Amino acid sequence: MTKVLYITAHPHDETMSYSMAVAKAFMDTYKDVNPDHEIVHIDLYNEHIPHIDADVFSGWGKLQSGKGFEDLSQEEQQKVQRLNELSDQFIAGDKYVFVTPFWNFSFPPLMKAYIDAVAVAGKSFKYTAEGPVGLLTDKKALHIQARGGVYSEGPAASMEMGHRYLEIIMQFFGVPSFQGLFVEGHAAMPDKADEIKKDAINRAKDLAHTF
Repeated sequence: MTKVLYITAHPHDETMSYSMAVAKAFMDTYKDVNPDHEIVHIDLYNEHIPHIDADVFSGWGKLQSGKGFEDLSQEEQQKVQRLNELSDQFIAGDKYVFVTPFWNFSFPPLMKAYIDAVAVAGKSFKYTAEGPVGLLTDKKALHIQARGGVYSEGPAASMEMGHRYLEIIMQFFGVPSFQGLFVEGHAAMPDKADEIKKDAINRAKDLAHTF
């Protein structure tokens, strides 16, 4: 069965967020088109995502030195085990749908923490004599993002770092297909906000038939 990880990094729901409203339209249509697929919603604002801190480095170091999991402190065990759960869940997915707002030219920090949790050598990529190689070569991914201004083209395009970051990470993981679906310009052009949102929702529904 195809497993879709629906990964959202937004404190609001579809009634207050453009990106979440477009994502809901996409997922609702996707479910209708693919009723046999498993959808797993990972709401990063309601998940425990350990940061890579001193406990994690210490725990990893002990395991790499040959010590057993029982030799880790309680804090090390809890954080390392949770990171293992997140990375195992990620690599078990077949498709990824990332949903984020556009904050300070990027995305909320919880998304970066999540990527740090799933970027694990030996799972999502591996090191070789020729350099790192991605291991997720049978996956596909989509990023849905709302931007108050226009960043897909024009003078501000070079300032966009959220979608570009995810694109680089997906390439690093070996994911061969990564798409972007953007809702943008609604804050810069408030008189066209409803039209912009409606157009993005229609594009999302269309894309759900082929993703």
